[in-house]
Amino acid sequence: MRLGLLTGGGDCPGLNAVIRAVVRRGLAAGGNSFVGFRAGWAGVLDDDANELTLASTTGILPRGGTILGTSRTNPFAGGADGTAAVARTLQAREVDALVPIGGEDTLGVALRLHEQGIPVVGVPKTIDNDLGGTDVTFGFQTAVQIATDAIDRLHTTAESHNRVIVVEVMGREAGWIATYSGMAGGADAILVPERPFDVDEVCERIRRRHLTGRTFSIVVAAEGAVPRGGDGPRASEQVDAFGHARLGGIAVELEHQIEERTGYETRMTILGHVQRGGTPTAYDRVLATRFGVAAVDAVAEEAFGEMVALHATEIERVPLADALAQSKLLDPRLYETAEVFFG
Repeated sequence: MRLGLLTGGGDCPGLNAVIRAVVRRGLAAGGNSFVGFRAGWAGVLDDDANELTLASTTGILPRGGTILGTSRTNPFAGGADGTAAVARTLQAREVDALVPIGGEDTLGVALRLHEQGIPVVGVPKTIDNDLGGTDVTFGFQTAVQIATDAIDRLHTTAESHNRVIVVEVMGREAGWIATYSGMAGGADAILVPERPFDVDEVCERIRRRHLTGRTFSIVVAAEGAVPRGGDGPRASEQVDAFGHARLGGIAVELEHQIEERTGYETRMTILGHVQRGGTPTAYDRVLATRFGVAAVDAVAEEAFGEMVALHATEIERVPLADALAQSKLLDPRLYETAEVFFG
């Protein structure tokens, strides 16, 4: 068979590991060839692609980013229907099946194409870990490790200057990165979208710490965190092709509010896209590799319209429709565990 690959949405550590695994597995099975579409769905719409071979995918396992490039192109943006353009490209390239690697937006497009008769098998990725149908997405563990390393470093400078430091991490409407990195980094408060916060309660925890002799505090805030009774997360007015606004800036607001209410010197750090960059952790390399191998096996068995997923320790398949039915938000029991260590 001839397989087409693309990586869509935000880049993510481990994408190259999936590409490598798909090619290696397909070549081992014999008789398969591969074409990689550049810049996500844009490459399919514009017929912009390169052949993927053993030589072109050698040495990419530890590399961050994606050798195919990515974008947030939506073939169905503005009411358009890109199905015909996608079908023409696949026919011209003699592609038998498409393996899109992405999050809810990229795989949402894949589901619509599947419903129009285009054979697809999805691979889940997002650093936010908010995709349904799978216990974990690759890229998440790397983002958590990067954020944890930053929090560890901020501890020492906060202690040296007797400061409160607010650390803003990614995650959109889910608090997975904030909670995992906050717990691992020993944060004194963790603010997540699923639990609207009261800034006065946060300040009271910080005061209690100071009353017991501690002179610094670390507050981890997800970019989508909102104050209780607030209108919503801080977002830009511009939206992407899938209707998502760029979030960020809650740390700026908290810096001023905490210092004003407590009198303690406060600084903020927004980690931003550093969480997406660099080499993937060993865990993400292995998970991404397993997903890539499983995707080729699913194509061989014509399990179209499905997504490979991690359930406990096993790689299984779930219908794309089920995986995209709703976002996977933070487990409240995990947050309750984190709360034990607040203040």
